[in-house]
Amino acid sequence: AAQDAGYFNAEMAPIEVKTKKGKESMEKDEHPKPQTTLEQLAKLPTVFKKDGTVTAGNASGVCDGAGAVIVASESALKKHSLTPLARVVAYHSSGCDPSIMGIGPVPAITEVLKKAGLTLKDMDLVEVNEAFAPQYLAVEKVLGLDPEKTNVNGGAIAIGHPLGASGSRITAHLVHELRRRGGKYAVGSACIGGGQGIAVIIENTA
Repeated sequence: AAQDAGYFNAEMAPIEVKTKKGKESMEKDEHPKPQTTLEQLAKLPTVFKKDGTVTAGNASGVCDGAGAVIVASESALKKHSLTPLARVVAYHSSGCDPSIMGIGPVPAITEVLKKAGLTLKDMDLVEVNEAFAPQYLAVEKVLGLDPEKTNVNGGAIAIGHPLGASGSRITAHLVHELRRRGGKYAVGSACIGGGQGIAVIIENTA
């Protein structure tokens, strides 16, 4: 629904690719599958353990992708007469037990909020990169996240997880979605293999 409504258009750049049919222009993500039904998802086999819960339907899609953001100092903005889309309020990286690396967003979000002197109630939007559905649900439970404000247009399970590009995707989406909704603050976060979590707080400057 979010893709059809054009909510990602402002943060995407069309690219031209060569295929067997010739040159084709790609203007939207391929990973979203809006026609998928709950019945289809229920039939998918588990991927790690026979009696497990993780399937291809509730895990992030490993996708190709690239992203870029421009970060500038306040003095650079003045020097070049630039108008920023948003302000980076604070950022933080945390370590956690590698065996439960998926919980990384919890300490990262907790600490970045302390740095900024803000609370989750101050956040109009929250983005948590979903490695797997159980991983996100654990983060949601510990932090008490409001599902109405979190991953509002779908997370990595729906959109895909292009590894190194996911951080810039989340940041760019928060910036544009804050502006679209007229919100003030947003926090984005992700877990990292090896036992880490990262988080950033963005302020809408519109």
